[in-house]
Amino acid sequence: MSRSRLLAFAGQVGKFGAVGLVGFVVDVTVFNLLRGTVFAPDLVHAGPLYAKIVSTVLAILTNWIGNRYWTFGTSRRPRALREGLEFFAVSLVGMGIGLLCLWLSHYVLGYTSVLADNISSNVIGLGLGAVFRFTLYRFWVFAPGRADTTPAAPVPDRLAARPRGLVGER
Repeated sequence: MSRSRLLAFAGQVGKFGAVGLVGFVVDVTVFNLLRGTVFAPDLVHAGPLYAKIVSTVLAILTNWIGNRYWTFGTSRRPRALREGLEFFAVSLVGMGIGLLCLWLSHYVLGYTSVLADNISSNVIGLGLGAVFRFTLYRFWVFAPGRADTTPAAPVPDRLAARPRGLVGER
């Protein structure tokens, strides 16, 4: 890998990390607010899982905007809906990784404190999910060589011909 490509890749990883940090703040803040109030485990048995789902969906939306317009801005496609759906699909699997870590820690291993829930979902799960997401965002959702597969609409012959007699022609 050439030095310039390595620097470009490092810049992309840095931008992904910065966007991820903003998403992380959204995720952790909303998770802890919900886990401590409406989705507290003593009120709702699966409260921590519900809180994590809501917080992660909000973080996904935040991250899509940041990654679409900044991290992968030069390779985004004009079909935002399709790109957004692909981004959301990859992000849901990434969320599943974090939820699996939280579920294993909280319900299988019995670590039920706020600290344990945060470590399992927001450190271990988020780290594993970030590696997964970056890889698929880079090589699938925002892949630079990936062209939009929608063919251009054909131009009728009568419209494709150059009109004659326009003002300014000689």
